[in-house]
Amino acid sequence: MSSDSIPENQNLILLGCGSVSVDLLATVAAYPEPDEKIRSTSFKVEGGGNAANALTCAARLGLKPRLISKVADDTHGRAIIDELQADGVDTSFLVVSKEGASPFTYIIVDSQTKSRTCINTPGFPELLPAELPEPTLLSALSGARIVFLDGRLHETALVVAHEAVRKNIPILMDAERLREGLDDLIQLVDYLICATNFPQVWTGATTIPKALVSMILRLPKVKFVIVTLGKDGCIMLERSADEGPSAEEVDVDRLLESLEMKRNRSTHIPTCISSPVMKLQAEGTGTVCGRLYVGTAENIPQSELIDTTGAGDAFAGAVLYAICANFSREKMLHFAATVAAAKCRALGARSGLPHHKDPRLGSFMQ
Repeated sequence: MSSDSIPENQNLILLGCGSVSVDLLATVAAYPEPDEKIRSTSFKVEGGGNAANALTCAARLGLKPRLISKVADDTHGRAIIDELQADGVDTSFLVVSKEGASPFTYIIVDSQTKSRTCINTPGFPELLPAELPEPTLLSALSGARIVFLDGRLHETALVVAHEAVRKNIPILMDAERLREGLDDLIQLVDYLICATNFPQVWTGATTIPKALVSMILRLPKVKFVIVTLGKDGCIMLERSADEGPSAEEVDVDRLLESLEMKRNRSTHIPTCISSPVMKLQAEGTGTVCGRLYVGTAENIPQSELIDTTGAGDAFAGAVLYAICANFSREKMLHFAATVAAAKCRALGARSGLPHHKDPRLGSFMQ
């Protein structure tokens, strides 16, 4: 067994806090015009929610996730719990409200453009910190290797994050968009995954590379920041504690351009190109010492590309596993892209998520 594999007898516990949902997915031949009536070509009901999806992915890969969230005691809520339990996610820390309603999302998948449109109806009442007493929180964190946050349920998530910091448990956060309480949460995380637009929106930087430098400077606890770019892969900036005697200073935008030129565009499988440790300078922002990585996405044939719903959650779940398995950063990005591509070959956020022994993951799991 290689040093990058997780021993089968090791109980690696992951604690997540965030959203759960029921997704009502309808595929259509083309997105309708205003006031137009069309028929769906297929329909599916499946579990959703960023945290729930990422933890389902991690469970299938071999981790032991626990989830802090809230549902109502209704049809959707019971379905959410049953599906998570079937995938090996510990739901004993979910709060079940006798009143209110569980969250659900209508998702329209356009078969022509391969895009999806989501209409979310939040659940209520929202989970409050008082519903997570200290003994319950300590039990949820007991033995945890890592904590995952999706930026939702911010008041409760902040309580979880502070306790994780006290216990020296690292935190990975998925920052999809600006949300209430996010600025407090983001200061506590060790690893950060961002949606495409988030770094520039949060920092005000003019380019993604400049935004990543700004984030590393503003978040001294963060070890790396990944920005996902859909079919264009991802970019990651990793902080380096040691500049090294010969660390060269380079403009971060120009460095990204040079790495992009090294992409192997003749292969359909994910690849990763990285720089050496360098002093990365962003004009008007500052300089950090670190490595820049460019990860490519799998080039999925159009005939196999079904639905991108939850691809980012699959990527996050794979990164969680990779951190626990001590994958190299290059292997982590390659692995996460492979898992996300597998998800995109089926309708919904979870149907396509691969399991630990999936042949497509064989080279990573040996």
